[in-house]
Amino acid sequence: MPPYFIFAILATIFSLANFTLLIPLLNVLFNQTTHEVISKPEFSLTITYLKDIFNYEFFNIVDHGGKLEALKFVCLVIFFSVMFSSLFKFLSQKVLTSLRTYLIYNLRKELFQKLTKLHLGYYSNQRKGDLMSSLSNDIQEVENSIVSSVQVVMREPLMLIGFFILLLSISVKLTLFTLLLLPISFGLIAEITKRLKREAKQSQGLLGNLLSIIDESISGIRIIKAFNAQPFVNQKFDQENTAYTRLLKSIVNKRELASPLSEFLSIGVLTIIIFYGGKLVLSNEGSLSGSQFITYIALYSQVLVPAKNISSAITNIQRGLASGERIIAILDTDISIQDAENAKEVHSFNQGIEYKNVSFAYTHGDEGYALKNVSIQISKGKTIALVGRSGGGKSTFVDLLPRFYDVTSGVISIDGMDIREISQTSLRSNMGIVTQESILFNDTIFNNIAFGLHDAKEEDVVQSAKIANAHEFIIQSEKGYQTNIGDRGTKLSGGQRQRLSIARAVLRNPAILILDEATSALDTESEKLVQEALSNLMKNRTSIVIAHRLSTIVNADEILVLDKGEIIERGNHQMLISTDSFYKKLYEMQSFS
Repeated sequence: MPPYFIFAILATIFSLANFTLLIPLLNVLFNQTTHEVISKPEFSLTITYLKDIFNYEFFNIVDHGGKLEALKFVCLVIFFSVMFSSLFKFLSQKVLTSLRTYLIYNLRKELFQKLTKLHLGYYSNQRKGDLMSSLSNDIQEVENSIVSSVQVVMREPLMLIGFFILLLSISVKLTLFTLLLLPISFGLIAEITKRLKREAKQSQGLLGNLLSIIDESISGIRIIKAFNAQPFVNQKFDQENTAYTRLLKSIVNKRELASPLSEFLSIGVLTIIIFYGGKLVLSNEGSLSGSQFITYIALYSQVLVPAKNISSAITNIQRGLASGERIIAILDTDISIQDAENAKEVHSFNQGIEYKNVSFAYTHGDEGYALKNVSIQISKGKTIALVGRSGGGKSTFVDLLPRFYDVTSGVISIDGMDIREISQTSLRSNMGIVTQESILFNDTIFNNIAFGLHDAKEEDVVQSAKIANAHEFIIQSEKGYQTNIGDRGTKLSGGQRQRLSIARAVLRNPAILILDEATSALDTESEKLVQEALSNLMKNRTSIVIAHRLSTIVNADEILVLDKGEIIERGNHQMLISTDSFYKKLYEMQSFS
């Protein structure tokens, strides 16, 4: 920033110099120059020295070269003064542009990185549209409103101060009279900006609603068409769109009003000043000459420019502040899942996993615990299956292991070490996760399989695809492994998407495998292929499987039946069906169906 201030100050000095030269220029034109004898001043870095050296050269030229030469001298000085003023304005703007782009880049980067660090529970309480609005519209608004106004806020006050110093040097009495009139203008502008900020906050909320509706409608377009719900969705969107448009129109009207209103008020003040100053000249009060008064009016008319820019900038900033507050709210959100101060790096898995008296609630003080006092040991190489009603705590059980959430009470340990003492990166690097919904990205098949691994080799990716029963359909694709699969993998079938998810887990070669109902949404043929891929993946690994179809986990080493957050039954398949158990009823219902 120091270079900016240096260039801005120099630009201001040369801009002001242009107007100070008006007085000698007008004196020459109006034939009011006097033959003053001025001795050459001694050099010093002061405004007085610059003024005295100019007067010395000016009167010297008047005495020896005549008024025409003096006029030529003044015009040359004005020319070079304008040239240097423009040069330093450009240099200051260049510095500020670099700062502006760098600031927005870092703001967008910090916001996105913060969103990737927040725990999963944060997203359960937020609308996707609001988060998208913060990353796009809010940052754009900050750039357009606040950052773009920084140059005005930093440069224009320098111009105002310089102008008023010059005005005071011309006429103290007239300048004091001017200052008495300015508070009226600023008071009216302040009231507009206050209302503008309040409406700007409302507009950002409405925009978040619009983006949420758009995202939901695009994601659910199949259901919207299937249920002939286009009129309902269109009406819902139109209501939000109408409300946003009305508020936006009000905001724009107020913002546009600020500039002409400030201009009108300033011209009104200028008219009064012309009358009062003209009276001083005509009555010879205040030692104000005609050339000084004309210069004064020219200077004051230029005061309107920075004053107008500042009022417009303040108005814009008010809108940007509303967006800034939303961004800051995200940046200030506590990251509840953090590494311990001396977190350990663990790159191997040797013994087993233990849940010891683990309880968990999604919100503090919540009496409805998702898990209640769960204890289990999972030896290395064993397969544990979780079954039960929806909402019984199965997904919560597996989400706690990679620390998507932290336990409310109790301890989860790996090889006897509390997972909260292990760095999240090394903890998750030992795990592979395949969920019911295949989470894929709008990228190539290769990049989706190698997701998160920057140094993945092609032969390793191909081998992973073969293990996942995905190689055949991949090589039949248009560009093989370089085929783009579309948004969320929409160009692939459900079974193909799931096999890519399995290939992605295979490539990581995880010691611990988490399968969250990985086959429940597939048809019979796809399920068979995926189940074969899962069987290949589970060999020699410690696996935790959430099962919807119980036939897929009959060979599990132990089956846990969860209900209302508690383990109500446990044992292998044969043990559980040999008794009158809840598991047996579930199994028989599926067998019958």
